[in-house]
This record gives sequence, C-alpha cells and structure tokens, in this order.
Amino acid sequence: MRPPLLPAETLSRLLRLARLDGTVVLALAGAFALASALGGNRLEVLIGVLIAGAGALELHGAGLLRTGQVRGISWLVASQLYLLAAVLGYVGLRLISFEPALINLIMTDTLRQRYIEAGLTHAQIDQVVEWSYYLTYAIVGVVTLFYQGGMALYYFRRRDAVAKALDEV
Repeated sequence: MRPPLLPAETLSRLLRLARLDGTVVLALAGAFALASALGGNRLEVLIGVLIAGAGALELHGAGLLRTGQVRGISWLVASQLYLLAAVLGYVGLRLISFEPALINLIMTDTLRQRYIEAGLTHAQIDQVVEWSYYLTYAIVGVVTLFYQGGMALYYFRRRDAVAKALDEV
C-alpha cells in the first residue's frame, strides 16, 4: 500500500488536471459553438458558449490556486457542477425535441438502401434511427453525470490537502 501523497504533490497534480480539463472543455465547446454559428443554429451556439464558460471557470479556479488562493477549489467544483447542469440541460432538450423529419436529413440514400437490403421496412428504419437518437443522448447524459460528478468530487476531496500545500508556500 502506498502512503498518501504530500500536499504539494496533490496540488501539483490537481493544477495539471484542471488546466488540461479546462482547456479541452473551452476549446472543444468553443469550436462547436463556432461551427454551429457557421451553420446558423442559434441554440447550438448558445449551448456551446455556455459549455465553454465551464472551461473558463475551471481555468479561473486553477489560476486562483496558482496565486495561493484556496477559494480556487470552489471554482473548480462549481465549474464541474455548472458543466454537468449545462450538458444535462442540453441532453434533456434534445430528448424532448426529436423531430421525425430529421430522419431524412440524417439518413443518406446509400444507408437507407443498406437497411432495406437487410430486410427492414421504411417504418423500421425510422424506428432504428429514432432509438439511436434517444440512446445516443441518454449515453451522453449518463457519461456526463459520472465524469463531471466524479471530477467535482475529486476536486472537493482534495480541498484540505490543497489548503495545506498553499499554507506551506
């Protein structure tokens, strides 16, 4: 069994993780928001900007910790909870707003033909696409719940070690 990490090492690892996670969230959400803006989808732009904000909050928290302010941990925890709420809100919105007309936008003629060759009727193909849609968003929601919830818990549980490391500096 390994001994617990020293507070300074805990702080160092936490800062590396927060910078990486915050940067990735900010970059990916910003890129999706930009792509949505180019496509003219205002709602998707708003969601992308809201999610990018979570990355900015996380980077701000890491910055506070780098300057010796223990309140940065609260920003890190809040960023994860905010991101969790934003993604789950988006997933919920998508789950209640499925439009069957979207099937024709998603389904190419080649793909539809493959389904027909596999013995499915047009109605069955539409059903497969609809269930795939719901399943995809449900999986995104569950993964987000576990990942962002786990990250919030990770940051929260290291509050004391981080405070001790900052006091030592």
